[in-house]
Amino acid sequence: MILCGCVLLGIGFFFSRRQRTTEEYFVAGRNQSPVLAGVSLFAALFTIVAYIGVPGEIVQFGPVLVIASVSALPFSYYIIGRFLIPGFMRLPITSGYELLETRLGRSVRLTASITFIAVRLVWMALILYAASAVLVNVTGCDRRWMPAIEAAIGALATLYTLAGGIKAVMTTAVLEFALLLLGAIMTVVLISVQAGGVRPWWPEHAPAHWMPQPFFSADPHIRVTAVGTFISYFISTVCAGGSDQVAIQRYLTTRDAAAARRAVLFGHITVGVILLSLGLVGTALLGYYRLFPAALPAGLDLAHAGDGLFPYFLSHGLPTGVSGLVVAGLLTSAVSGVSPSINSVIAVANQEFIAPFIHQGAQAEASKIRIARLLALGIGTVIILGSLGMGRVPGNLIEVSGKTVNIFFYPMFGLFFLTMYVRFATATGAILGAIYGLTAGIIVGYWDV
Repeated sequence: MILCGCVLLGIGFFFSRRQRTTEEYFVAGRNQSPVLAGVSLFAALFTIVAYIGVPGEIVQFGPVLVIASVSALPFSYYIIGRFLIPGFMRLPITSGYELLETRLGRSVRLTASITFIAVRLVWMALILYAASAVLVNVTGCDRRWMPAIEAAIGALATLYTLAGGIKAVMTTAVLEFALLLLGAIMTVVLISVQAGGVRPWWPEHAPAHWMPQPFFSADPHIRVTAVGTFISYFISTVCAGGSDQVAIQRYLTTRDAAAARRAVLFGHITVGVILLSLGLVGTALLGYYRLFPAALPAGLDLAHAGDGLFPYFLSHGLPTGVSGLVVAGLLTSAVSGVSPSINSVIAVANQEFIAPFIHQGAQAEASKIRIARLLALGIGTVIILGSLGMGRVPGNLIEVSGKTVNIFFYPMFGLFFLTMYVRFATATGAILGAIYGLTAGIIVGYWDV
């Protein structure tokens, strides 16, 4: 882990010498490869929360979430590429929320920007909490070390982003993708070797502890249905792709709308590959611990502790060298989940609250870079403190993510939809609609509580 941290910092400081303007720091000169932008888009939105949560979902509840989510990806790609990308790429903007002012005024732009900053701060705190919990399980150290691990990861991500800007963030995404895919493949391979092939661990029938997961149901007590998950994942992907500055910033690093559309395509393909790989990991883990129940650690079981099994297998089931690479991948994933958000929050804060008060010129650009780096330090401190309270939110990692972050993206996307497609929309109506949508999301998300 120490070597991985040094590599990440090295990448950050390598690119720090090439960050002379905010254009380079935030959008990489707008000339990046669609492949790099697409993989970076995956890394920014697909974090350690999903890497651990998806196999845990399979083990504890079943495969419907993964199958329905992958099925929704072609449809979300079409909507984002066909209808949203042209709107973002027609103007030389740095923050996607600059678009909102063109139709709905300054008040709506500030509302969306402040909401985004708040959402991403919560998101980064969740990633730090999840990463520290996973690394504690993988390394076997005492849980009392979790705050220290959260602080270490937060500090590493902050310094890395502070130095390297968006180019460093995007470069590390490729390393993250390779390491995470390696961990998934090695897990499936080793389970197959120990079980004597794929067939022994492949489930022939649903385990007794899986909840009902019908194709469709109007019963609100049914946790997951195929149709409901398809619609939910499709809408959440479109909303995140059309309102999240982390995603919009990836589009803006490319040359034009066609390149941005290809970046979205590569990002969706990468997400699909990882989702299917992690679904296979969850299935293999389920079969492995059903074949070898004595291998289950004390305090963990298939029906209630799905999130804990993948980290446990990574620490106890993989060879030493491979497990070290996977731990490095988990650390890279945690940093890659936090650093794009830090960069995007700074980009929004810079455009909304700093740039209007600084005159143009070479000295002004240098001042903006210095202020951006000071903001990174402040954001790092806030998210480290916020991560200490994330353990209080009920549910597994997938549920916690939905209850803390995803409910904000729907009303935020509504503001962009009104800006682009509803000519009679007003600022007052848009803000009231966002408040109404957020309230509805909170009520539904916390209904079980």
